[in-house]
Amino acid sequence: MNDSAHAAPPSTLLDVARQAGVSPSTVSRILNGTARVSDDKRDAVLAAIAHMKFAPNQMAQGLKKGRSMTIGIVVQDISSPFFDESLRGVDDGLKDTGYASVIVSGHWNAQEEADRIRLLLARKVDGIILLSGRISDESVLDFSQQRPIVSTGRALATKSAIGFKLDNEYGAYLAVRHLIELGHRRIAFVAGPANNTDAAERLTGYQRALREADIAIDPKLMAEGDFHEASGMLAMNHLFDTQQQFSAVFAANDLSAYGVRLCLYRKGIRVPDDISLVGFDDLPGSSYTTPPLTTIHQPLYDIGRIATEALLGLINGEAVQAAIPPLELIVRETTRRIR
Repeated sequence: MNDSAHAAPPSTLLDVARQAGVSPSTVSRILNGTARVSDDKRDAVLAAIAHMKFAPNQMAQGLKKGRSMTIGIVVQDISSPFFDESLRGVDDGLKDTGYASVIVSGHWNAQEEADRIRLLLARKVDGIILLSGRISDESVLDFSQQRPIVSTGRALATKSAIGFKLDNEYGAYLAVRHLIELGHRRIAFVAGPANNTDAAERLTGYQRALREADIAIDPKLMAEGDFHEASGMLAMNHLFDTQQQFSAVFAANDLSAYGVRLCLYRKGIRVPDDISLVGFDDLPGSSYTTPPLTTIHQPLYDIGRIATEALLGLINGEAVQAAIPPLELIVRETTRRIR
């Protein structure tokens, strides 16, 4: 006979109360943080919980508080490794909290994002994490009147909405300054979408680094992409087709840099011997490109984890201040000093 047939039934709240010598209501109030009891009584209950390996039903507790014990997460591209890392941080942030997540995609469309948020609210989620997006700050604040929202890519600080953003302009500045310090003066730029705030800020950082070094800004060295691999390859083909001369490329994100790298490989151009290359994001795969990619590290995992902790704080009515680590340059093997 299977040993599991003789396994003891799981301990109940009543068992814990008997073991600790208190009422079941006292155990319940200690678990949900509303009990005003002596330290001895609290210690007795906690000792009984540990001894009996009691695991309270988080969902049942949540329902008693009027909560669904779910949070909604709006990403822009579920297939993107950029969002994978942030979602991993969210997942770790939810461990041992009793919360589950519902993930939807906004596809970089403000109307679709708003529709997805309404869908999540209709499902009675306790709060929402919005990972980037096109929806306006005003809309985020309006939605936060119904449920707390934490959003990345924007600066917000109210009792029901927290937002934090990275300094994209400074990150791009670091990337281009690195190339300038290696002696490069003809630096091509594969930009992001023209209507994307992050892309616009990275363009500004690229231009600031050039101006500080007294390097003329040449519009012919700037090719627009869309943050995907294919656009990086097409942008590089355009620069070569128009016979531009450059010794380095700054791509507005790592996925674009992957496309740039493939284009250079197909043309027999060596990285970094012939052309240096810098990306932006530090995706997990960037450590394993050939050669490993020099890039700007975004704390993608930390963004997801910190956003989750901030949202749980808002749900519990706490005063929340969210701070994320700064961007930093990660030098690998795709850049070299020019001769």
